[in-house]
Formats: sequence, C-alpha cells, structure tokens
Amino acid sequence: MGDDITARRKDAHLDLCAVGDVEPTGNSTLLECVKLVHCAMPEMAVEDVDLSTAFLGKRLRYPLLVTGMTGGTERAGAVNRDLALLAERHGLAFGVGSQRAMSEDASRAASFQVRQVAPTVALLGNIGMFQAIGLGVEGTRRLVDGIGADGLALHLNAGQELTQPEGDRDFQGGYRVVELLVKAFGDRLLVKETGCGIGPDVARRLVDLGVRNIDVSGLGGTSWVRVEQLRASGVQAQLGAEFSAWGIPTAALASVRRAVGPDVHLVASGGLRTGLDAAKVLALGANLAGMALPLFRAQQVGGLEAAEVALEVILASLRQALVLTGSRSCAELRQRPRVVTGELKDWLAAL
Repeated sequence: MGDDITARRKDAHLDLCAVGDVEPTGNSTLLECVKLVHCAMPEMAVEDVDLSTAFLGKRLRYPLLVTGMTGGTERAGAVNRDLALLAERHGLAFGVGSQRAMSEDASRAASFQVRQVAPTVALLGNIGMFQAIGLGVEGTRRLVDGIGADGLALHLNAGQELTQPEGDRDFQGGYRVVELLVKAFGDRLLVKETGCGIGPDVARRLVDLGVRNIDVSGLGGTSWVRVEQLRASGVQAQLGAEFSAWGIPTAALASVRRAVGPDVHLVASGGLRTGLDAAKVLALGANLAGMALPLFRAQQVGGLEAAEVALEVILASLRQALVLTGSRSCAELRQRPRVVTGELKDWLAAL
C-alpha cells in the first residue's frame, strides 16, 4: 500500500484512539441520568432472554453494532478483520470505517475486506457526506459492492472536518445527496453522526426524505473533534479544544425516537462502554446499540483473544440487565419503568 495523506491520518487516528485522551473529561452520554428499575422477582431464567433482532435483512443474535472506526492501511485492515470475526461469531452487525482511502486508491480495498472472516455478518460500508457528493450514486455503490456490504453508512462529521487541518469546509447539498442515496439504497442506507449527535429536527427531515435507519452517534465517547485537535496545531488546535465538548448527548436519543415514531430503525452509539449502557439505550428506544472503542482497545492490548473476552463481558452484562428488569426481550425492556434524572431531563424537555 502506498503512502498518502488519508492513510497516514488513519494510522494517526488509531494511535490516538488506542492510548490518547480522546474522551474529554466532562463529556457525557448522560446515561448516568437513566436508571433502570430493579425487579426483585423476575420469574425467568437467563436462557429465557431473546435479544435477537433484524437489521439489513439479516437476523442478529444480539442488538449490537460494532461501529465503523477504520480502514485504509494494513494495520487498520487487521483491526477490521479481528472485530468483524467477533461480530460473525456472536451474531452482531459490523461496520467498516470511512472508505475514503479506498475511493482514492483501489489498492487499499483489502483493508476493508472482511467477508473472508465474516461471510454472513450484517455488514455496513461507510463514506462521508462530502465524499459521497464527489463520488455520486454510482461511485458510492461501487464502494459498497466492492466489499460485499449489505448496506451503506453515510456519515456526517462537520465538527471533525472543521477541526481537521485538511478537512472540508463546505457542507451544502447534503440533503440532496441523501435523497439520491435513498433512491439507490432504500432500506439499506443508514445515516449516522460521528460523535456530535443527531437531533430530532434533522432526524425528522431525514425520515421525510425516506431514510429508515439513523445512528444518532451522540456526545460522550470518542470525540473526533478532540482526535483532530490532538493532530492539529495553531488555530485549528485551539478550535478543537473549544469544541471538543460540542454535541447532543447520546441519551437524548429518546427525543429522536419521539420525533420519528416507531417504524424508523434507530442505532444509539457514542460513548457506550458496557452491556448496561447498551441496555439503557435500548430501553430509551434504540433498536441497536453501537460501540467500538472498548473492543478496539482490548484488541490493541491483547489481540483477538482479549477482544473476545471484552465482548463476552458486554454481552453477559446486557443479558443480566434484562433479567434484572424482568425483560425477556428488548420490546419488553422498553415497556419497563425507568427513571430519568438531572441534566437529561433538561435536554429532553428542550428538544
């Protein structure tokens, strides 16, 4: 693989996410403001819990998406293959990171190829809004087909781009691109943020255009604004410092669910680190919980085996949360009582 700006940036992102301060102090998902109510007599066994759900025309064993992080270099390819293999083994969905590097250099496609280790996984391709405008529908379709993906994640990252020294500065024409991609991909299109969140107004407009899958990807986890701040210098670094806490907290997804109704498939990612976090967003109205950093960091420390252990803890925690609320399924969990406190109440009232 040749060396270029995009590839070097991807490896820098991996370095920073592996050990860097990419989760700014004070940034919060506000999931600490969500309390699930304990059921002292659940009248069920752990084996009674059924967490299966449909996504991209496939059946998942667990309502979890390993969200797209990386691609474009040999190191990124190894990360993608390890985490995709975990998703295949456990019946999760998996997304690759931005395929921009692949669109710029076809030789980088191998770092996004995971079908050899995950032949049946529900797989999402990934491209940014600005790149989709340049590629057009057919160019974007070639990226998705080129890795055998079941669908496309169109990512929105204005906050990151504005901090990135080489980032985009013009965000016009986005809704028109969404409209065209909906016609091309239908229910196979997911529109996602990258850590700054999607609010109810934008979500409603996306749904009006025909989008049926939205990942709110809210504030509280990896701040890609902070990542770019750590790469930048001068004015860009100062802007990154100022805006690294910018965004809509992940737990505010409840306002998006109210805005779009029950038929839109919502993914909640952004700062989810445990199975209990996943249970909380599922209780708030998400169909899938998305996470990547806990598995990535485990993989970087101890390889596939360590990532497997980390995932098993997350899945066991999720199952336990359902048992302790007396819920046999995610649908039952959403019907159970919960308590919303503190700042999250203010966000939900405002939105």
